[in-house]
Amino acid sequence: MQKQLQKLICPSPLQEITHPLFDKKKITVSVKRDDLLHPHISGNKWRKLKFNLLEARKQGINHIVSFGGAYSNHIHALAAAGFYFGFKTSAIIRGEAHYANNPTLKQAQKWGMQLHFVTRKEYRERHKCEYLQQLQLRFPDAFIVPEGGSNHLALIGMSELCNEIKSQCNKKIDHIVTATGSGGTLAGLIAGFSHNQNNTAPKITGIAVLKEADYLVDNINILLQQGAIKATVPWQLQTEFHGGGYAKISAQLLDFCQTFEKQTTIPIEPIYTGKMFYALFELIKQDYFKAGEHIIALHTGGLQGLQGLKKRASDKK
Repeated sequence: MQKQLQKLICPSPLQEITHPLFDKKKITVSVKRDDLLHPHISGNKWRKLKFNLLEARKQGINHIVSFGGAYSNHIHALAAAGFYFGFKTSAIIRGEAHYANNPTLKQAQKWGMQLHFVTRKEYRERHKCEYLQQLQLRFPDAFIVPEGGSNHLALIGMSELCNEIKSQCNKKIDHIVTATGSGGTLAGLIAGFSHNQNNTAPKITGIAVLKEADYLVDNINILLQQGAIKATVPWQLQTEFHGGGYAKISAQLLDFCQTFEKQTTIPIEPIYTGKMFYALFELIKQDYFKAGEHIIALHTGGLQGLQGLKKRASDKK
């Protein structure tokens, strides 16, 4: 299966971008284009899923169960991965059954995914051992992957990303910046660069896309403990750029996303990558980065969510 994965999904490019603000502040910005990994299984969702799928196959398990919201990038990627690599997939979806008609879940069902809608109250139980034990009894043949794919196996996939970045970059990397939802991507970057045996590791900054996200610091530390990783790189979670909360989108943010795409030709969406790039520009303005530094921004994909945003906008009319 490893050869099949490598054949279908190759390393993503590292692309330097230009902007008058970067020139003014004398910094360099590159984008790790994980949105280009695969048309359907892109970004950090694939990085976090890969070794979960390999572990399931190793154990002889052919059914993956996971969790997500009605417009989840993770659920979309998992359904696609199941289709391409021959896994049965099921998803515990937060919300009502009518969400099955949205673009994300419609496509997931086309790829063969079975959807199971639960109340928001039940969905909050998804991390608890007792609930997971009951779920395992309900799906005895399944390999259960947490929401967002964020577990110790995800760290291995993210470490692979770090190795790609190191091999692609011919200059010193001072900072890595990523959007942060469940904490798995940020934890994986910390793990991957903590393997450096010298003092050249970059500082890693996560941009929380949901409000009151300080609890993610504990989640990240737990993931590092589960992966037996001792963090040796400086890292920080920025929690002031959520824009009102998860999936809250201001006119200012939408305008930024549209302008950014025109200036760079790189498509972004306002849920994850849009907030991350907006925060990056604000931090640059605030001199968070020093002159002469090189920043790599991780494009975590998620562009499928744009279809869901369009549908929600049309439903409101």
